[in-house]
Order: sequence, then C-alpha cells, then structure tokens
Amino acid sequence: MKLSVIMPAYNEKNTILEILEKIKKIKLDKEIIIVDDFSSDGTREILNALDKNNIKIIFHEKNYGKGNAIRTALKYASGDIIIIQDADLEYNPEDYYSLIKPILAKESKVVYGTRFPKEKRKISRFKNKYFLGNMILTVVANILYNAKITDEATCYKVFDAELLKSINLKCRRFEFCPEVTAKLRKLNERIIEVPVRYFPRGENEGKKIRYKDGFEALWTLLKYRFVN
Repeated sequence: MKLSVIMPAYNEKNTILEILEKIKKIKLDKEIIIVDDFSSDGTREILNALDKNNIKIIFHEKNYGKGNAIRTALKYASGDIIIIQDADLEYNPEDYYSLIKPILAKESKVVYGTRFPKEKRKISRFKNKYFLGNMILTVVANILYNAKITDEATCYKVFDAELLKSINLKCRRFEFCPEVTAKLRKLNERIIEVPVRYFPRGENEGKKIRYKDGFEALWTLLKYRFVN
C-alpha cells in the first residue's frame, strides 16, 4: 500500500518546510506531490531548493486556485490511497495512521478527518465564522446527500485512489470539498469520519478562505444535486 500526499501550496513560505518535515517522519510508504499555485512570497524558491527524493513538485505558471492544484496533482499520483494535505500547520500528519485504517480494512473508500466529532461538539473551541460556515455546509450536505458527516470542509479527506481519479472534478478554488462530497454521495459511497487534531490559524497568519468561498461552496452543493 502506497500513500500519495497531495499538497496544494500558495504563499506558505513560513510553514511549508515544517509541515514537510512532519510528513517525512510518518512511517508509511508514501510520495509527496506538491503543486505550487504561483506563489509570490518565496515559497517557489524554497521548493526549488528542496531535495526531490520522494517529492514531486509541479509549478503552476498562474494562480488557478486550490481545486485546480489538486486536479493537477492527481495526474502525478501513483499511490493506492490519496490524502489531501494543506501546506500550513493546522493539521497534524500523525493522524494519517488512523485516517487510512478504514480504507485498509475495506470499511469504506472514503474517510474524512473531522475536527468536530459529535461527542465534542458542545465544547468546541472553534465557534467562529469559519466554524459556523462549515456547520451550514455540513447541514446542507447531510440534507441534500444524506452524507451523515460532521465536518464537510475538513482538509483531511482520504480516498481510494482509483475512486477519486474516476470522478470528473471541475473545481477551481475551495469548492473541491463540496464537489467531491456531492459526487461521492451520488455514487452512493459511504463517508467514514475519524477525529483529527486541529490548530486553527487566522487571516493574519495566512488563512485564505473568505466569505465568497463559503457562498460558492453552498452553491456547489446545490448545483451538483441536480447536475453531474
């Protein structure tokens, strides 16, 4: 079993080396695929200087968006399981072990890492605008697609590689999450959730998602209920 770690990166010079070191310490057969989405802060120069052993780096010549970066990376992924990893430090790669277990056990072909498991919902420390927006998207996904999930917008999404590559993704920006959720559920794929650790950052620390991305995500969920 080989794991493909897909990492879209845009202006993450302050964190990309640290998150790469954390991923490298994970004792799994893996490859890392980084797509730099035309960073302008020095991230590209950092990536150019890296030892490319077990790392594939693709440079976009224009800023296309996170969804486009994921779609580019899929063309280079050779693993049996694919995980999406942001280039910041909000998520801990040590959770890979628990995230891939349901797929290895053939319980499901899709696993989401939930930051808000039901048993901890009442004491969540993340009740801000991002939390509330995600809860709205989660409720809509559950109503429209019977997804039965608690965290629609989590970064940590893990897939059987053959399944993910079979989906006709059209996402450009942050609408990857609602699009893949919608299309997986329309295929009647079960989504298993595993609790993960989460260390949120704010806009002043580089968080890029904005209100318009939330509205686009909501529209994406509604749109794919009726079209392919």
